[in-house]
Amino acid sequence: MPVSTDPGITQDELRLAARNHGMPLEALRWPITPVGLHYLLIHYDVPLVDPAAFRLEVVGAVGQPLVLTLDDLKARPAVEIVSTFECAGNGRALLEPRPVSQPWLNEAVGTARWRGAGLAALLEEAGLASDAADVVFCGLDRGVEGEVEQRYERSLPVAEALRAGCVLAYEMNGGALPPQHGHPLRLVVPGWYGMTNVKWLSEIRVVTEPFAGYQVASGYRVRQTEDEEGRPVTRMRPRSLMAPPGIPQFETRDRIAERGTHLLEGRAWSGRAPIARVEVSVDDARTWADAVLLRDFDDAHAWCGWSFAWEATPGDHVLCSRATDESGDVQPLEPEWNLGGYENNAVQRIRVHVD
Repeated sequence: MPVSTDPGITQDELRLAARNHGMPLEALRWPITPVGLHYLLIHYDVPLVDPAAFRLEVVGAVGQPLVLTLDDLKARPAVEIVSTFECAGNGRALLEPRPVSQPWLNEAVGTARWRGAGLAALLEEAGLASDAADVVFCGLDRGVEGEVEQRYERSLPVAEALRAGCVLAYEMNGGALPPQHGHPLRLVVPGWYGMTNVKWLSEIRVVTEPFAGYQVASGYRVRQTEDEEGRPVTRMRPRSLMAPPGIPQFETRDRIAERGTHLLEGRAWSGRAPIARVEVSVDDARTWADAVLLRDFDDAHAWCGWSFAWEATPGDHVLCSRATDESGDVQPLEPEWNLGGYENNAVQRIRVHVD
């Protein structure tokens, strides 16, 4: 691991933090995150899109290219899912040394109800070529990243695009997509980190070679050095977060609580398998006890709730929770460093003073 040369939060990072925002952790108490509280990351600018002039094109290695209006998409059979989104860089600012980018702590998450047209049916209608390899999703937002001028583009292998339950969403939580969440159309890929869910989607391009665009081949890869090829960031690792009990100290967000019984509550999720267990510690991960799981949704890629009764005694405490999914993957106690600060699912720690 490199030696820390952390200069502190830079003005460039403050600019990113001012236009992107996390979900306040007290919002974990809502099964569906209110739209204005859902985490938000915008790579470039929010494009101004006229819904009446909008077109989605399906092109490339297909037998029948398609050009669809928003009304065309709404006329197709609707699919509705509840899906949890988490930014791949969630927890980045807790790493040491700290990767310099959007300085997320633990709050880059949210769960919404998405409604739209099914992707698999659309691809089947277009007719995939026998040698199709990847499906590329292209947004209307443009910018420069890694010294590359680009539109935001991500891809999925053909098999994943057909079987993952992807939705071309035009509604969020029962209303039209807001501009910052991709109006008028975005991709929703259940279980994958947030960068896969391309906003302001305007083109689906089927290609016969693995996609080598910046956001797949250069960005969003887990590696230790710039020279390493690394591995791609894909599905979310298991994670649990707790809604902080008591009241906050303004500057530090440390908590102050009264002695007695507190019902600790939180949410847990994994993009790889359903959550099987959540454990809670009130002594900084020295001992653990099982929480009660609360299944709010049938959707496999929506978070589940949990609760735990804590008998708070006077003094200082550090509260933690950790999730285990059905594949046996357990949250680590300490973060696993990588150059981009991706997939940091180390357990959350909340300092509480009981008076």
